[in-house]
Amino acid sequence: RFQACVYFASVFQAMSCGIHYLASVFMAVTPNFVCGIPGNVSSVLFYNSSESSIEDIWTLWTSTENYIVVQLENGEVWELNQCSRSKREGSLDLTYEYKGNKSIFSCSDGFLYDERNWKSTVVTQWDLVCDREWLAKLIQPTFMLGVLIGAVIFGDIADRLGRRRVIWFTSAGQFVFGIAVAFTFDYYSFVIVRFLLAMVSSGYLVVAFVYVTEFVGIKARTWASMHVHAFFAMGIMIVALVGFLVRTWWVYQIFLSVATLPFVLCCWMLPETPFWLLSEERYEDAEKVINIMARWNKVSTPCKVSELCSVQQDDLVSGRTSDNDASSTKKHNILDLFCNWHIARRTITVWLVWFTGSLGYYVFSLSSVSLGGNEYLNLFLIGAVELPCYVIACIGMDKLGRRNTLIPFLILSALICVLIMFIPQDFNVLIVLANMAGKFSIGVAFGLIYLYTAELYPTIVRSLAVGSGSMMCRVGSVVAPFCVYLRSVWIFMPLLLVGIMALLSGVLTIMLPETLGKPLTNTLVEATEIGRNKKSCSGKTPPAHSGAALEKIEMSGQETASTEK
Repeated sequence: RFQACVYFASVFQAMSCGIHYLASVFMAVTPNFVCGIPGNVSSVLFYNSSESSIEDIWTLWTSTENYIVVQLENGEVWELNQCSRSKREGSLDLTYEYKGNKSIFSCSDGFLYDERNWKSTVVTQWDLVCDREWLAKLIQPTFMLGVLIGAVIFGDIADRLGRRRVIWFTSAGQFVFGIAVAFTFDYYSFVIVRFLLAMVSSGYLVVAFVYVTEFVGIKARTWASMHVHAFFAMGIMIVALVGFLVRTWWVYQIFLSVATLPFVLCCWMLPETPFWLLSEERYEDAEKVINIMARWNKVSTPCKVSELCSVQQDDLVSGRTSDNDASSTKKHNILDLFCNWHIARRTITVWLVWFTGSLGYYVFSLSSVSLGGNEYLNLFLIGAVELPCYVIACIGMDKLGRRNTLIPFLILSALICVLIMFIPQDFNVLIVLANMAGKFSIGVAFGLIYLYTAELYPTIVRSLAVGSGSMMCRVGSVVAPFCVYLRSVWIFMPLLLVGIMALLSGVLTIMLPETLGKPLTNTLVEATEIGRNKKSCSGKTPPAHSGAALEKIEMSGQETASTEK
Protein backbone atom coordinates (compact mmCIF):
# COMPACT_ATOMS: atom_id res chain seq x y z
CA ARG A 1 0.00 0.00 0.00
CA PHE A 2 2.77 2.45 0.91
CA GLN A 3 4.77 1.74 -2.24
CA ALA A 4 1.66 2.11 -4.40
CA CYS A 5 0.89 5.55 -2.94
CA VAL A 6 4.47 6.73 -3.37
CA TYR A 7 4.62 5.33 -6.89
CA PHE A 8 1.44 6.94 -8.20
CA ALA A 9 2.20 10.25 -6.49
CA SER A 10 5.64 10.35 -8.09
CA VAL A 11 4.65 9.29 -11.59
CA PHE A 12 1.71 11.72 -11.57
CA GLN A 13 4.22 14.55 -11.91
CA ALA A 14 5.82 12.72 -14.86
CA MET A 15 2.78 13.92 -16.80
CA SER A 16 4.13 17.46 -16.52
CA CYS A 17 7.32 16.31 -18.25
CA GLY A 18 5.30 15.00 -21.19
CA ILE A 19 3.33 18.27 -21.17
CA HIS A 20 6.35 20.56 -21.37
CA TYR A 21 8.30 18.36 -23.79
CA LEU A 22 5.54 18.60 -26.43
CA ALA A 23 3.94 21.95 -25.56
CA SER A 24 5.67 23.73 -28.43
CA VAL A 25 3.77 21.80 -31.11
CA PHE A 26 0.88 24.23 -30.63
CA MET A 27 2.56 27.12 -28.82
CA ALA A 28 5.05 27.71 -31.65
CA VAL A 29 2.77 26.94 -34.60
CA THR A 30 3.13 29.22 -37.65
CA PRO A 31 -0.26 30.18 -39.15
CA ASN A 32 -0.87 31.54 -42.64
CA PHE A 33 0.41 35.10 -42.97
CA VAL A 34 1.11 37.94 -45.39
CA CYS A 35 2.88 41.28 -45.15
CA GLY A 36 1.20 44.08 -43.25
CA ILE A 37 -0.32 47.00 -45.15
CA PRO A 38 0.57 50.72 -44.85
CA GLY A 39 -3.01 52.02 -44.56
CA ASN A 40 -6.71 51.22 -44.27
CA VAL A 41 -8.11 48.62 -46.68
CA SER A 42 -11.20 49.31 -48.76
CA SER A 43 -11.35 46.03 -50.72
CA VAL A 44 -9.50 42.70 -50.99
CA LEU A 45 -9.08 40.41 -53.99
CA PHE A 46 -7.89 36.81 -54.04
CA TYR A 47 -8.08 35.27 -57.50
CA ASN A 48 -11.75 35.72 -58.45
CA SER A 49 -13.00 36.28 -54.90
CA SER A 50 -13.54 39.81 -53.63
CA GLU A 51 -13.95 40.46 -49.91
CA SER A 52 -14.10 43.46 -47.63
CA SER A 53 -11.42 42.26 -45.20
CA ILE A 54 -8.36 40.02 -45.27
CA GLU A 55 -9.79 37.79 -42.51
CA ASP A 56 -12.40 36.56 -45.00
CA ILE A 57 -9.67 35.47 -47.44
CA TRP A 58 -7.95 32.90 -45.19
CA THR A 59 -10.57 30.23 -45.90
CA LEU A 60 -9.45 30.36 -49.55
CA TRP A 61 -5.71 30.34 -48.86
CA THR A 62 -4.11 27.15 -50.18
CA SER A 63 -0.38 27.75 -50.72
CA THR A 64 2.52 29.91 -49.59
CA GLU A 65 2.90 30.87 -53.26
CA ASN A 66 -0.41 32.75 -53.13
CA TYR A 67 -0.66 36.49 -52.75
CA ILE A 68 -3.46 38.89 -51.84
CA VAL A 69 -4.32 42.09 -53.75
CA VAL A 70 -5.68 44.94 -51.61
CA GLN A 71 -6.85 48.44 -52.44
CA LEU A 72 -6.36 51.14 -49.82
CA GLU A 73 -8.74 53.99 -49.09
CA ASN A 74 -6.36 56.39 -50.91
CA GLY A 75 -6.70 54.28 -54.07
CA GLU A 76 -3.28 52.57 -53.99
CA VAL A 77 -3.17 48.91 -55.01
CA TRP A 78 -0.78 46.54 -53.22
CA GLU A 79 0.16 42.89 -53.68
CA LEU A 80 0.81 41.20 -50.33
CA ASN A 81 3.13 38.19 -50.31
CA GLN A 82 4.40 36.34 -47.27
CA CYS A 83 7.76 38.07 -46.98
CA SER A 84 7.40 41.10 -49.26
CA ARG A 85 4.83 43.49 -50.68
CA SER A 86 4.58 45.27 -54.02
CA LYS A 87 2.97 48.58 -54.91
CA ARG A 88 1.52 48.76 -58.39
CA GLU A 89 2.64 51.83 -60.30
CA GLY A 90 0.38 53.64 -62.76
CA SER A 91 -2.75 51.56 -62.17
CA LEU A 92 -5.66 51.93 -59.76
CA ASP A 93 -7.66 49.03 -61.19
CA LEU A 94 -8.30 46.16 -58.76
CA THR A 95 -7.32 43.10 -60.80
CA TYR A 96 -5.50 39.97 -59.63
CA GLU A 97 -3.09 39.65 -62.56
CA TYR A 98 -0.89 42.66 -63.30
CA LYS A 99 2.00 42.91 -65.76
CA GLY A 100 2.95 46.54 -65.19
CA ASN A 101 5.65 48.13 -63.06
CA LYS A 102 5.83 47.36 -59.34
CA SER A 103 7.82 48.77 -56.44
CA ILE A 104 8.86 46.06 -53.99
CA PHE A 105 9.05 46.85 -50.26
CA SER A 106 9.95 44.88 -47.14
CA CYS A 107 7.40 44.03 -44.44
CA SER A 108 8.20 47.09 -42.33
CA ASP A 109 4.59 47.30 -41.05
CA GLY A 110 4.62 43.82 -39.58
CA PHE A 111 2.49 40.89 -40.68
CA LEU A 112 -1.15 39.89 -40.87
CA TYR A 113 -1.87 36.42 -39.46
CA ASP A 114 -4.65 33.90 -39.85
CA GLU A 115 -6.31 33.81 -36.42
CA ARG A 116 -8.96 31.20 -37.13
CA ASN A 117 -7.18 28.42 -35.21
CA TRP A 118 -4.92 30.36 -32.85
CA LYS A 119 -5.49 33.89 -31.61
CA SER A 120 -1.85 34.16 -30.63
CA THR A 121 1.31 32.02 -30.74
CA VAL A 122 4.91 32.87 -29.95
CA VAL A 123 5.46 33.12 -33.71
CA THR A 124 2.79 35.79 -34.12
CA GLN A 125 3.77 37.47 -30.85
CA TRP A 126 7.32 38.21 -31.99
CA ASP A 127 6.97 37.87 -35.80
CA LEU A 128 9.17 34.76 -36.07
CA VAL A 129 8.65 34.43 -39.82
CA CYS A 130 10.63 35.08 -43.01
CA ASP A 131 14.17 36.12 -42.05
CA ARG A 132 13.38 35.37 -38.37
CA GLU A 133 11.91 31.93 -39.09
CA TRP A 134 15.09 30.22 -37.92
CA LEU A 135 14.45 31.55 -34.43
CA ALA A 136 11.14 29.69 -34.32
CA LYS A 137 12.84 26.50 -35.46
CA LEU A 138 15.32 26.74 -32.56
CA ILE A 139 12.60 26.67 -29.87
CA GLN A 140 12.30 22.87 -29.64
CA PRO A 141 16.01 22.01 -30.18
CA THR A 142 17.11 24.41 -27.41
CA PHE A 143 14.53 22.84 -25.12
CA MET A 144 15.93 19.38 -25.86
CA LEU A 145 19.44 20.67 -25.18
CA GLY A 146 18.20 21.71 -21.75
CA VAL A 147 16.80 18.21 -21.32
CA LEU A 148 20.25 16.74 -21.97
CA ILE A 149 22.04 19.06 -19.55
CA GLY A 150 19.38 18.76 -16.85
CA ALA A 151 19.57 14.97 -16.81
CA VAL A 152 23.32 15.08 -16.21
CA ILE A 153 23.23 17.80 -13.53
CA PHE A 154 20.26 16.64 -11.46
CA GLY A 155 21.18 12.96 -11.70
CA ASP A 156 24.48 13.78 -9.99
CA ILE A 157 22.87 16.11 -7.43
CA ALA A 158 20.35 13.40 -6.49
CA ASP A 159 23.20 11.06 -5.61
CA ARG A 160 24.81 13.73 -3.44
CA LEU A 161 21.85 15.46 -1.73
CA GLY A 162 19.16 12.80 -1.92
CA ARG A 163 16.25 11.99 -4.19
CA ARG A 164 13.58 13.80 -2.18
CA ARG A 165 15.25 17.23 -2.26
CA VAL A 166 15.73 17.04 -6.02
CA ILE A 167 12.12 15.95 -6.48
CA TRP A 168 11.03 18.94 -4.39
CA PHE A 169 13.16 21.39 -6.34
CA THR A 170 12.46 20.07 -9.83
CA SER A 171 8.71 19.71 -9.35
CA ALA A 172 8.48 23.23 -7.91
CA GLY A 173 10.77 24.42 -10.70
CA GLN A 174 8.47 22.97 -13.34
CA PHE A 175 5.56 24.94 -11.92
CA VAL A 176 7.49 28.21 -11.42
CA PHE A 177 9.32 28.18 -14.76
CA GLY A 178 6.19 26.92 -16.52
CA ILE A 179 4.24 29.95 -15.30
CA ALA A 180 7.20 32.25 -15.96
CA VAL A 181 7.28 31.19 -19.63
CA ALA A 182 3.81 32.70 -20.08
CA PHE A 183 5.03 36.10 -18.85
CA THR A 184 8.28 36.40 -20.80
CA PHE A 185 8.64 39.76 -22.54
CA ASP A 186 10.65 38.81 -25.66
CA TYR A 187 11.89 35.83 -27.64
CA TYR A 188 15.24 35.53 -25.90
CA SER A 189 13.79 35.55 -22.38
CA PHE A 190 11.24 32.99 -23.60
CA VAL A 191 13.98 30.64 -24.83
CA ILE A 192 16.07 31.07 -21.66
CA VAL A 193 13.16 30.32 -19.31
CA ARG A 194 12.11 27.36 -21.47
CA PHE A 195 15.69 26.08 -21.30
CA LEU A 196 15.54 26.19 -17.49
CA LEU A 197 12.13 24.50 -17.62
CA ALA A 198 13.64 21.74 -19.75
CA MET A 199 16.44 21.21 -17.24
CA VAL A 200 14.13 20.76 -14.24
CA SER A 201 11.65 18.63 -16.26
CA SER A 202 14.42 16.28 -17.37
CA GLY A 203 15.89 16.27 -13.88
CA TYR A 204 12.56 15.27 -12.38
CA LEU A 205 12.02 12.46 -14.87
CA VAL A 206 15.46 10.98 -14.23
CA VAL A 207 15.26 11.22 -10.44
CA ALA A 208 11.64 10.06 -10.25
CA PHE A 209 12.64 6.95 -12.19
CA VAL A 210 15.35 6.16 -9.64
CA TYR A 211 13.04 7.11 -6.76
CA VAL A 212 10.25 4.68 -7.68
CA THR A 213 12.80 1.98 -8.56
CA GLU A 214 14.21 2.14 -5.03
CA PHE A 215 10.76 1.83 -3.44
CA VAL A 216 9.20 -0.84 -5.67
CA GLY A 217 10.00 -4.51 -5.06
CA ILE A 218 12.13 -6.40 -7.53
CA LYS A 219 9.20 -8.47 -8.85
CA ALA A 220 7.30 -5.37 -10.01
CA ARG A 221 10.30 -3.24 -10.91
CA THR A 222 10.22 -3.84 -14.67
CA TRP A 223 6.54 -3.01 -15.00
CA ALA A 224 6.72 -0.07 -12.59
CA SER A 225 9.73 1.55 -14.26
CA MET A 226 8.31 1.00 -17.75
CA HIS A 227 4.99 2.61 -16.89
CA VAL A 228 6.60 5.82 -15.73
CA HIS A 229 6.65 6.49 -19.48
CA ALA A 230 2.92 5.79 -19.71
CA PHE A 231 2.28 8.83 -17.54
CA PHE A 232 4.61 10.81 -19.79
CA ALA A 233 2.33 9.79 -22.68
CA MET A 234 -0.70 10.98 -20.70
CA GLY A 235 0.98 14.38 -20.54
CA ILE A 236 1.05 14.43 -24.35
CA MET A 237 -2.67 13.70 -24.37
CA ILE A 238 -3.24 16.63 -21.99
CA VAL A 239 -1.35 18.92 -24.38
CA ALA A 240 -3.78 17.95 -27.15
CA LEU A 241 -6.81 18.55 -24.91
CA VAL A 242 -5.66 21.95 -23.60
CA GLY A 243 -4.58 23.00 -27.09
CA PHE A 244 -8.08 22.27 -28.35
CA LEU A 245 -9.71 24.32 -25.57
CA VAL A 246 -7.31 27.29 -25.32
CA ARG A 247 -6.10 29.20 -28.39
CA THR A 248 -3.89 31.92 -26.87
CA TRP A 249 -0.33 30.71 -26.25
CA TRP A 250 0.34 32.28 -22.86
CA VAL A 251 -3.03 31.19 -21.43
CA TYR A 252 -2.37 27.74 -22.90
CA GLN A 253 1.02 27.66 -21.13
CA ILE A 254 -0.51 28.66 -17.79
CA PHE A 255 -3.18 25.94 -18.00
CA LEU A 256 -0.54 23.32 -18.81
CA SER A 257 1.61 24.42 -15.87
CA VAL A 258 -1.29 24.45 -13.41
CA ALA A 259 -2.27 20.89 -14.41
CA THR A 260 0.23 19.36 -11.97
CA LEU A 261 -0.08 21.91 -9.15
CA PRO A 262 -1.62 19.30 -6.77
CA PHE A 263 1.68 17.39 -6.72
CA VAL A 264 3.69 20.54 -6.00
CA LEU A 265 1.50 21.20 -2.97
CA CYS A 266 1.93 17.71 -1.51
CA CYS A 267 5.35 16.54 -2.74
CA TRP A 268 6.92 17.65 0.55
CA MET A 269 5.24 14.63 2.19
CA LEU A 270 7.23 12.15 0.10
CA PRO A 271 9.93 10.41 2.16
CA GLU A 272 13.56 9.90 1.27
CA THR A 273 14.39 6.41 0.02
CA PRO A 274 15.84 4.03 2.64
CA PHE A 275 18.52 2.94 0.13
CA TRP A 276 19.95 6.45 -0.13
CA LEU A 277 19.72 7.01 3.65
CA LEU A 278 21.59 3.77 4.27
CA SER A 279 24.27 4.73 1.75
CA GLU A 280 24.75 7.96 3.73
CA GLU A 281 24.78 6.01 7.05
CA ARG A 282 21.72 7.91 8.31
CA TYR A 283 20.32 4.88 10.12
CA GLU A 284 17.81 6.65 12.36
CA ASP A 285 16.22 8.44 9.41
CA ALA A 286 16.11 5.16 7.51
CA GLU A 287 14.44 3.48 10.48
CA LYS A 288 11.75 6.19 10.58
CA VAL A 289 10.93 5.67 6.91
CA ILE A 290 10.88 1.88 7.29
CA ASN A 291 8.61 2.11 10.35
CA ILE A 292 6.20 4.32 8.38
CA MET A 293 6.21 1.75 5.60
CA ALA A 294 5.58 -1.00 8.15
CA ARG A 295 2.54 0.80 9.60
CA TRP A 296 1.07 1.46 6.15
CA ASN A 297 1.67 -2.11 5.03
CA LYS A 298 0.58 -3.60 8.39
CA VAL A 299 3.90 -5.30 9.06
CA SER A 300 4.44 -6.12 12.77
CA THR A 301 8.25 -6.40 12.76
CA PRO A 302 9.67 -2.90 12.30
CA CYS A 303 13.37 -2.58 11.62
CA LYS A 304 15.82 -1.51 14.34
CA VAL A 305 18.79 0.82 13.92
CA SER A 306 21.04 -1.77 15.59
CA GLU A 307 20.06 -4.33 12.97
CA LEU A 308 20.85 -1.90 10.19
CA CYS A 309 24.22 -1.09 11.72
CA SER A 310 25.10 -4.77 12.14
CA VAL A 311 24.16 -5.53 8.55
CA GLN A 312 26.29 -2.61 7.40
CA GLN A 313 29.26 -3.87 9.43
CA ASP A 314 28.83 -7.39 8.04
CA ASP A 315 28.81 -5.99 4.50
CA LEU A 316 31.97 -4.04 5.21
CA VAL A 317 33.78 -7.07 6.60
CA SER A 318 32.67 -9.43 3.85
CA GLY A 319 33.50 -6.91 1.17
CA ARG A 320 36.97 -6.04 2.47
CA THR A 321 38.78 -8.56 0.31
CA SER A 322 36.94 -7.59 -2.86
CA ASP A 323 37.52 -3.90 -2.08
CA ASN A 324 41.25 -4.53 -1.83
CA ASP A 325 41.15 -6.32 -5.17
CA ALA A 326 39.16 -3.50 -6.70
CA SER A 327 41.61 -0.90 -5.46
CA SER A 328 44.33 -2.51 -7.53
CA THR A 329 42.17 -2.51 -10.63
CA LYS A 330 42.32 0.33 -13.12
CA LYS A 331 39.41 2.73 -13.37
CA HIS A 332 37.24 2.05 -16.37
CA ASN A 333 36.35 4.61 -19.00
CA ILE A 334 34.30 4.75 -22.17
CA LEU A 335 37.12 3.16 -24.19
CA ASP A 336 36.37 -0.10 -22.38
CA LEU A 337 33.13 -0.22 -24.39
CA PHE A 338 35.35 -0.77 -27.44
CA CYS A 339 37.91 -3.19 -25.92
CA ASN A 340 37.54 -5.71 -28.75
CA TRP A 341 35.57 -6.10 -31.95
CA HIS A 342 32.64 -7.96 -30.37
CA ILE A 343 32.09 -5.50 -27.52
CA ALA A 344 32.67 -2.54 -29.87
CA ARG A 345 30.08 -3.87 -32.33
CA ARG A 346 27.66 -4.34 -29.45
CA THR A 347 28.25 -0.76 -28.26
CA ILE A 348 27.74 0.76 -31.71
CA THR A 349 24.51 -1.20 -32.17
CA VAL A 350 23.17 -0.23 -28.75
CA TRP A 351 24.00 3.43 -29.30
CA LEU A 352 22.29 3.31 -32.67
CA VAL A 353 19.13 1.82 -31.14
CA TRP A 354 19.09 4.51 -28.43
CA PHE A 355 19.48 7.23 -31.05
CA THR A 356 16.91 5.72 -33.41
CA GLY A 357 14.36 5.18 -30.66
CA SER A 358 14.54 8.80 -29.53
CA LEU A 359 14.61 10.14 -33.09
CA GLY A 360 11.58 8.08 -34.15
CA TYR A 361 9.67 8.82 -30.95
CA TYR A 362 9.89 12.59 -31.37
CA VAL A 363 9.56 12.64 -35.16
CA PHE A 364 6.24 10.79 -34.93
CA SER A 365 5.10 12.98 -32.02
CA LEU A 366 6.14 16.38 -33.39
CA SER A 367 4.93 15.71 -36.94
CA SER A 368 1.52 14.40 -35.82
CA VAL A 369 0.01 17.90 -36.01
CA SER A 370 0.92 18.10 -39.73
CA LEU A 371 -0.81 14.91 -40.84
CA GLY A 372 -4.04 16.58 -41.93
CA GLY A 373 -7.45 16.33 -40.35
CA ASN A 374 -7.87 17.40 -36.73
CA GLU A 375 -4.39 18.19 -35.39
CA TYR A 376 -5.54 18.00 -31.76
CA LEU A 377 -7.05 14.55 -32.21
CA ASN A 378 -3.91 13.42 -34.04
CA LEU A 379 -1.63 14.36 -31.14
CA PHE A 380 -4.04 12.83 -28.62
CA LEU A 381 -4.03 9.52 -30.48
CA ILE A 382 -0.24 9.57 -30.88
CA GLY A 383 0.01 9.89 -27.09
CA ALA A 384 -2.71 7.33 -26.35
CA VAL A 385 -1.10 4.64 -28.51
CA GLU A 386 1.87 4.57 -26.13
CA LEU A 387 -0.20 3.20 -23.25
CA PRO A 388 -0.65 -0.31 -24.70
CA CYS A 389 2.82 -0.35 -26.27
CA TYR A 390 4.53 -0.47 -22.86
CA VAL A 391 2.32 -3.38 -21.82
CA ILE A 392 3.32 -5.25 -24.99
CA ALA A 393 6.96 -4.39 -24.33
CA CYS A 394 6.84 -5.85 -20.82
CA ILE A 395 5.08 -9.02 -21.96
CA GLY A 396 7.43 -9.41 -24.92
CA MET A 397 10.53 -8.99 -22.78
CA ASP A 398 9.37 -11.65 -20.33
CA LYS A 399 7.98 -14.16 -22.86
CA LEU A 400 9.99 -13.75 -26.08
CA GLY A 401 13.17 -12.14 -24.81
CA ARG A 402 14.76 -8.73 -25.16
CA ARG A 403 16.36 -9.19 -28.59
CA ASN A 404 13.45 -11.14 -30.05
CA THR A 405 11.11 -8.31 -29.11
CA LEU A 406 13.40 -5.49 -30.19
CA ILE A 407 14.22 -6.77 -33.70
CA PRO A 408 10.69 -7.23 -35.11
CA PHE A 409 9.44 -3.90 -33.77
CA LEU A 410 12.41 -1.98 -35.16
CA ILE A 411 11.98 -3.56 -38.59
CA LEU A 412 8.21 -3.10 -38.38
CA SER A 413 8.64 0.62 -37.71
CA ALA A 414 10.88 0.85 -40.80
CA LEU A 415 8.29 -0.92 -42.95
CA ILE A 416 5.55 1.37 -41.64
CA CYS A 417 7.62 4.43 -42.58
CA VAL A 418 7.84 3.08 -46.14
CA LEU A 419 4.14 2.22 -46.19
CA ILE A 420 3.14 5.76 -45.20
CA MET A 421 4.96 7.12 -48.27
CA PHE A 422 2.58 5.19 -50.55
CA ILE A 423 -0.63 6.34 -48.87
CA PRO A 424 -2.39 9.12 -50.87
CA GLN A 425 -2.30 12.42 -49.02
CA ASP A 426 -6.10 12.81 -49.05
CA PHE A 427 -6.50 9.57 -47.03
CA ASN A 428 -6.12 11.40 -43.70
CA VAL A 429 -7.58 8.67 -41.50
CA LEU A 430 -5.32 6.00 -42.98
CA ILE A 431 -2.26 8.25 -42.62
CA VAL A 432 -3.03 8.90 -38.94
CA LEU A 433 -3.56 5.19 -38.25
CA ALA A 434 -0.26 4.33 -39.96
CA ASN A 435 1.58 6.96 -37.93
CA MET A 436 0.01 5.55 -34.76
CA ALA A 437 1.30 2.11 -35.74
CA GLY A 438 4.75 3.59 -36.35
CA LYS A 439 4.74 5.33 -32.97
CA PHE A 440 3.58 2.09 -31.32
CA SER A 441 6.36 -0.01 -32.83
CA ILE A 442 9.14 2.49 -32.17
CA GLY A 443 7.74 3.00 -28.65
CA VAL A 444 8.12 -0.70 -27.83
CA ALA A 445 11.74 -0.64 -28.96
CA PHE A 446 12.36 2.64 -27.17
CA GLY A 447 10.82 1.36 -23.95
CA LEU A 448 12.94 -1.76 -23.53
CA ILE A 449 16.38 -0.62 -24.72
CA TYR A 450 17.59 0.77 -21.38
CA LEU A 451 17.00 -2.49 -19.52
CA TYR A 452 18.50 -4.51 -22.39
CA THR A 453 21.58 -2.26 -22.32
CA ALA A 454 22.05 -2.84 -18.59
CA GLU A 455 21.95 -6.60 -19.15
CA LEU A 456 24.36 -6.60 -22.10
CA TYR A 457 27.28 -5.12 -20.15
CA PRO A 458 29.13 -6.23 -17.02
CA THR A 459 29.00 -4.51 -13.66
CA ILE A 460 32.31 -2.70 -14.11
CA VAL A 461 31.09 -0.72 -17.14
CA ARG A 462 27.29 -0.98 -16.82
CA SER A 463 26.87 2.62 -15.68
CA LEU A 464 29.09 3.81 -18.53
CA ALA A 465 27.09 1.79 -21.06
CA VAL A 466 23.67 2.98 -19.92
CA GLY A 467 24.86 6.55 -19.41
CA SER A 468 26.46 6.77 -22.85
CA GLY A 469 23.36 5.23 -24.43
CA SER A 470 21.20 7.77 -22.67
CA MET A 471 23.38 10.55 -24.05
CA MET A 472 22.92 9.18 -27.58
CA CYS A 473 19.19 9.15 -26.91
CA ARG A 474 19.23 12.83 -26.06
CA VAL A 475 21.29 13.61 -29.12
CA GLY A 476 18.46 11.99 -31.06
CA SER A 477 15.90 14.19 -29.30
CA VAL A 478 17.90 17.31 -30.23
CA VAL A 479 18.18 16.18 -33.87
CA ALA A 480 14.48 15.20 -34.15
CA PRO A 481 13.05 18.76 -34.53
CA PHE A 482 15.51 19.51 -37.34
CA CYS A 483 14.51 16.23 -38.96
CA VAL A 484 10.84 17.28 -38.83
CA TYR A 485 11.72 20.61 -40.50
CA LEU A 486 12.97 18.64 -43.51
CA ARG A 487 9.30 18.25 -44.47
CA SER A 488 9.76 21.56 -46.25
CA VAL A 489 12.35 19.88 -48.52
CA TRP A 490 10.31 16.72 -49.12
CA ILE A 491 7.22 15.80 -47.14
CA PHE A 492 8.45 12.23 -46.56
CA MET A 493 12.06 13.07 -45.71
CA PRO A 494 11.63 12.64 -41.90
CA LEU A 495 9.97 9.25 -42.39
CA LEU A 496 12.67 8.17 -44.81
CA LEU A 497 15.42 9.00 -42.32
CA VAL A 498 13.64 7.27 -39.44
CA GLY A 499 12.92 4.24 -41.61
CA ILE A 500 16.54 3.88 -42.71
CA MET A 501 17.81 4.20 -39.14
CA ALA A 502 15.21 1.74 -37.81
CA LEU A 503 16.01 -0.84 -40.49
CA LEU A 504 19.75 -0.51 -39.91
CA SER A 505 19.26 -0.81 -36.14
CA GLY A 506 17.01 -3.84 -36.52
CA VAL A 507 19.48 -5.66 -38.76
CA LEU A 508 22.43 -4.94 -36.46
CA THR A 509 20.42 -6.02 -33.41
CA ILE A 510 20.31 -9.54 -34.86
CA MET A 511 23.99 -9.86 -33.88
CA LEU A 512 23.30 -8.98 -30.23
CA PRO A 513 23.02 -11.83 -27.72
CA GLU A 514 19.79 -12.66 -25.90
CA THR A 515 19.87 -11.89 -22.15
CA LEU A 516 16.52 -13.27 -21.00
CA GLY A 517 17.02 -15.68 -18.11
CA LYS A 518 20.78 -15.15 -17.99
CA PRO A 519 22.57 -13.80 -14.90
CA LEU A 520 24.07 -10.35 -14.98
CA THR A 521 27.74 -10.44 -15.88
CA ASN A 522 30.48 -8.93 -13.74
CA THR A 523 33.47 -8.76 -16.10
CA LEU A 524 34.15 -7.96 -19.74
CA VAL A 525 35.20 -11.60 -20.21
CA GLU A 526 31.80 -12.86 -19.12
CA ALA A 527 30.02 -10.20 -21.18
CA THR A 528 31.91 -11.27 -24.29
CA GLU A 529 31.07 -14.93 -23.65
CA ILE A 530 27.36 -14.09 -23.81
CA GLY A 531 27.98 -13.75 -27.53
CA ARG A 532 29.65 -17.19 -27.55
CA ASN A 533 33.09 -15.73 -28.13
CA LYS A 534 35.97 -16.64 -25.87
CA LYS A 535 38.24 -13.75 -26.80
CA SER A 536 39.24 -11.94 -23.63
CA CYS A 537 39.05 -8.24 -22.88
CA SER A 538 41.07 -8.50 -19.72
CA GLY A 539 42.69 -11.02 -17.43
CA LYS A 540 41.08 -13.77 -15.42
CA THR A 541 38.34 -12.68 -13.08
CA PRO A 542 36.51 -14.04 -10.07
CA PRO A 543 33.33 -16.05 -10.56
CA ALA A 544 29.89 -14.44 -10.67
CA HIS A 545 28.39 -12.98 -7.53
CA SER A 546 25.81 -14.75 -5.46
CA GLY A 547 22.09 -14.24 -6.04
CA ALA A 548 21.83 -11.56 -3.35
CA ALA A 549 24.70 -9.63 -4.86
CA LEU A 550 23.19 -9.91 -8.32
CA GLU A 551 20.04 -8.32 -7.01
CA LYS A 552 22.11 -5.41 -5.70
CA ILE A 553 23.90 -5.14 -9.04
CA GLU A 554 20.58 -5.12 -10.85
CA MET A 555 19.30 -2.31 -8.69
CA SER A 556 22.53 -0.37 -9.16
CA GLY A 557 22.28 -0.79 -12.91
CA GLN A 558 18.70 0.42 -12.94
CA GLU A 559 19.44 3.37 -10.68
CA THR A 560 22.08 4.61 -13.08
CA ALA A 561 19.79 4.19 -16.06
CA SER A 562 18.31 7.62 -16.62
CA THR A 563 14.89 7.65 -18.20
CA GLU A 564 15.43 7.44 -21.94
CA LYS A 565 13.15 10.32 -22.85
